[in-house]
Amino acid sequence: MADHLIRVVSPDGLFRAAAAVTTELVATICEKQQTDFTATVALGRLLTGGALLGCLLKGEQRLALVIEGNGPLGKLSVEADAKGRIRGTIRNPVADLPPDGDHFDVAGAIGKAGFLHVWKDLGLKKPYQSMVQLQSSEVAEDLAWYLTSSEQIPSSIGLGVELGAEGQVAVAGGFLVQSLPPGDIGQVEVLAERIKKLPPTTSMLRQGLSPAEILARVFGSAEFQVEQKIPLNFFCPCNQQQIEQMLIGLGRQELSSLRDEQNPVDVVCEYCRKHYSFDREQMGRLIKLAK
Repeated sequence: MADHLIRVVSPDGLFRAAAAVTTELVATICEKQQTDFTATVALGRLLTGGALLGCLLKGEQRLALVIEGNGPLGKLSVEADAKGRIRGTIRNPVADLPPDGDHFDVAGAIGKAGFLHVWKDLGLKKPYQSMVQLQSSEVAEDLAWYLTSSEQIPSSIGLGVELGAEGQVAVAGGFLVQSLPPGDIGQVEVLAERIKKLPPTTSMLRQGLSPAEILARVFGSAEFQVEQKIPLNFFCPCNQQQIEQMLIGLGRQELSSLRDEQNPVDVVCEYCRKHYSFDREQMGRLIKLAK
């Protein structure tokens, strides 16, 4: 099943939801980041969460999710847009932690203390920024807490990444359900109880359930209308000009030191791992443009 996401709304307009299969996306990005087993699960969950929150955007809007905890993984970053284009990176791709029972210790790898940062480029003069403390460091609960506390939209999120015997990504995906104003307490309670009884997200994905079938499990006999189906893919917009601007921003003194120490100066994109090389002549041109 090709990676994709569907976004739906209930006929009465009281709920909206999305569900996604992200298996290939997570596998591609984690291979580029050279993550170990635990880091793969952690970054895979955040990538899926980014896809789900990205589908709530419009047009050219974009968002970034950053988790910074006190665990060995350090910082995890994901960027997504309304078109299903996603990229992600992780500061320390090797958690080197033993499993916690029959589960990977994602919370231990991220760290029990830390923050979730959210940036949204909505096309305004300044990007929207928010920050919340990590609640469980299991990713899904932290994203749901952000949506409920900061955006004031009661939300439930399920995220799952399951690995094969060799550490490959076997299945990955998730779902998001939100209660919209004016809300219906009775329906919210029924839906919350049904979500609690759902099998793990990875179990549903392993059974071959599509995003639409997962949401059918979530909503039970209640109908929903599919508003949009979005293909999901890895996308990194880095280019030569962007890297040059980044180098110029370092300042003339720093660039001069780099030119003296390295020939050529090599820059690697932290997301896609593409290499950019600058010889002494190119560095000289950048130094003249820097302050």
